[in-house]
Amino acid sequence: MNGNTAAVGMTGAGVTGNCLSRALKVTAHNSVHFFVGLIALAAIWWAAIYFVTLDPDMSGFRDFSPASTFAAFPEIWEDGTFRSAIAASGNRLGWGLGLAIAIGVPIGIAFGQLKWFQNLFNVPFQFMRMISPLSWEPIAVVVFTGWEEAIIFLIAIASVWPVVFSTAAGLAKVDPNWFKVARNLGAKPWHMVSRIIIPAIMFDVLTGIRLALGVAWIVIIPAEFLGVSSGFGHAIEDARESLEYAHLMAFVVVIGAVGYVLDTICVLLIKRYSWHRG
Repeated sequence: MNGNTAAVGMTGAGVTGNCLSRALKVTAHNSVHFFVGLIALAAIWWAAIYFVTLDPDMSGFRDFSPASTFAAFPEIWEDGTFRSAIAASGNRLGWGLGLAIAIGVPIGIAFGQLKWFQNLFNVPFQFMRMISPLSWEPIAVVVFTGWEEAIIFLIAIASVWPVVFSTAAGLAKVDPNWFKVARNLGAKPWHMVSRIIIPAIMFDVLTGIRLALGVAWIVIIPAEFLGVSSGFGHAIEDARESLEYAHLMAFVVVIGAVGYVLDTICVLLIKRYSWHRG
């Protein structure tokens, strides 16, 4: 008995060790790709600036070089510009994306569940989806009392459509027999939503949110060029007007880094909360 228990324990420990070893190898492999990719990007950036600035007339582009850009990071941190920009843009992004999710998920569920709703609104939704979000900017300025509300509206109108259509696509893949079984077991409408629909479409909803986040992060920067005195868009515009090109490139790099982190968080959430991960 004791021998069998010990053998089982050793087998379990061996399996755990193998899983840990494979996880470490995958992590190391991904890390190597990550850093090699960054080094390659930096090398291309450096080479482009180097060859451009060989022409004396283009010497002003030296401020766009990697060395000047990375030297500007401590400056934008110490003067508080970076912290102010990420707080302002993050707040607007949170409100706009939150509205898009709160509106888009219920509409997507209705769009995927109700045939008459889909037939009625498919063309209007597709039409509005193809309108450039920034083309709403003049209208938003007239309708809303301030630029904060206008920017949040622009983010929401840009990011709501990926959420709507991803949610609807996820619901279309749900087996109708699940609903029949649930009704036969006495499930209420709220149970249908909370116990069947939401878990079944979580992968698609989170994928739609990931796409919406990418769109929102792209839209928020040009939306902040005008009318506000904070955020990454304003910081870039201010650096351009004051001819601080190293600061401008530093903010461009930061925007890319923050966007990458946000996208990575969405990927982790998709893996964590989706039943497709199995």
